[in-house]
Amino acid sequence: MSGRRLFSTNPHLGTTTYFHYNDADDSATFETLTEVDSFIDENKREFNDADTGWRGDMHKVASIPMTLYMDLQKQGILEDPKRLKAWLNDPENRYFRTKSGRV
Repeated sequence: MSGRRLFSTNPHLGTTTYFHYNDADDSATFETLTEVDSFIDENKREFNDADTGWRGDMHKVASIPMTLYMDLQKQGILEDPKRLKAWLNDPENRYFRTKSGRV
């Protein structure tokens, strides 16, 4: 029987994993989806409430789902400060930012 079946959900990570089986070639795959809307909504709230100044040593500048964190880790971005700064400053990733300005 081919089709997609729920395999697991993780409300803490916001992920849902599905199991797919294909009768035609007897293959199976897993698909993990991440719900990011609530992440983005929370980031927007934090962004709007954040201090605009950069005094001091520590500032929260972003919040990302664990699945994206793992993807950035696989790409080597987390271990490379220049690439991480570029990723954080990229306008395409603005909804993961929690503070304005450049990193």
